[in-house]
Amino acid sequence: MEVVFVGHACFLVKFDTGYSVCFDPYKEGSVPGLTATNVVANEVYCSHSHNDHCDFQSVSSPDLPYRGPEPSVEVIKTFHDDVQGAARGRNNITIVKVRGEKAVHMGDIGCDLTEEQIDRIRGCDLLMIPVGGFYTINCRQAYAMVRQVEPKAVVPMHYRDKNFGYDVISGRDEFVELFKRDGDRQIINAGRQIDKLPEGKSVLLMEPLRIL
Repeated sequence: MEVVFVGHACFLVKFDTGYSVCFDPYKEGSVPGLTATNVVANEVYCSHSHNDHCDFQSVSSPDLPYRGPEPSVEVIKTFHDDVQGAARGRNNITIVKVRGEKAVHMGDIGCDLTEEQIDRIRGCDLLMIPVGGFYTINCRQAYAMVRQVEPKAVVPMHYRDKNFGYDVISGRDEFVELFKRDGDRQIINAGRQIDKLPEGKSVLLMEPLRIL
């Protein structure tokens, strides 16, 4: 599985079969410090309709059609807040499986998961989860959720750094420090792209592809 962190909550994931998915492409100008998404993928999934998560037009189709095994796609309906959607509406968790590889994008999750929801994503190969707080769960909540789900690899997203992101959200440092204390996950500075997921459990620290 190849993973590219485009920026904010947008990822390009290419499975070993060649099938590619773009999660949560953002509209140009909607995220401070990031340029246009402009990626190529077989399919696009958006967790909700906010501009920083839903710009289908910024994703192009490949020149050649995909001819491998069909993906399995599940959507878990959740909320963008902790008040049953009253503040910010609904959110979709998207699960994509292709020939045994399982990637889960949490969108702008802002609420706890039920046991049934945890069971549906537990043990996934790749978990993309927001950590910045304010609009979503924060670093500590994300850490606790990862401990429940126990993915193989986890990538923090929807956070602020010195060059990008919203002022009202936090960075990812606290999330990383919590795992460093545990010592049961390898912390990897993975850059903008990973060609293959690590063998053991890991926290992958990725940098935006589309930073200004």
